[in-house]
Amino acid sequence: MGADFGRNRGSESKISQWLRRRPKPQQREVDDTAREALLLAVAEAGMPIAPAAHPVGYRCSCERIGCPTPARHPLSFAWQTQSTTDRAQIERWARSQPQANFITATGMIHDVLDVPLAAGEQALERLLAAGVEVGPVARSGDDRMLFFTATRGTPEDEDEWWPCELDCHPETMDEHPGLRWHCRGSYVLLPPAQLPGELDVAWLRGPEHPLPDPLTLLETLTDACARFVGSEGQSEVDHESVAWPLRR
Repeated sequence: MGADFGRNRGSESKISQWLRRRPKPQQREVDDTAREALLLAVAEAGMPIAPAAHPVGYRCSCERIGCPTPARHPLSFAWQTQSTTDRAQIERWARSQPQANFITATGMIHDVLDVPLAAGEQALERLLAAGVEVGPVARSGDDRMLFFTATRGTPEDEDEWWPCELDCHPETMDEHPGLRWHCRGSYVLLPPAQLPGELDVAWLRGPEHPLPDPLTLLETLTDACARFVGSEGQSEVDHESVAWPLRR
């Protein structure tokens, strides 16, 4: 699926069908030029990025025994300060590490609303049908959808920062079932990325779309997540299983 996904109103009713399609392995191989262009497009949109691990078969390239997030984490513990939009640095990374995935650090320019794929499908259809400016959207693996938004703000007073942990561990997950709000102190894997098991992370709507205010999407996303939780028969939400990323 390309970055122009969702532009044509006539395609909106086919979103669910398209999201379930799985390209053949050879179709998922992004050539170096296209990969670099996609990464630079993200940087040009103001979103800082840094190198991440990649899959080696079903393992992670970090070689950590039992890596809990194979091919989904940054290479460096200093990823927050390493993340950049500098074109020359990104070109060096992309060319010297052709297999590397990339993450984007949230909370500086943008946030990411991360929801279950089924809930995201429903929400995206509703938002596009209502004419809401959605912004960039990505599919992550076969179970999550990422809605990229403007950050909730960068206050001058450090005490006013809202760290990501407050959204990972809210007082009650019932208000936002299945939704993870990645803001300051968090990151998400950036398209194009490869995951173990021949899965990937791919744009549904590319980074050329302006970042919307997260509050314009939140009600529709939380409603879709509530429907998803109900359809799954989950009477209670497992706080530990949905609370990602944890404090770093």
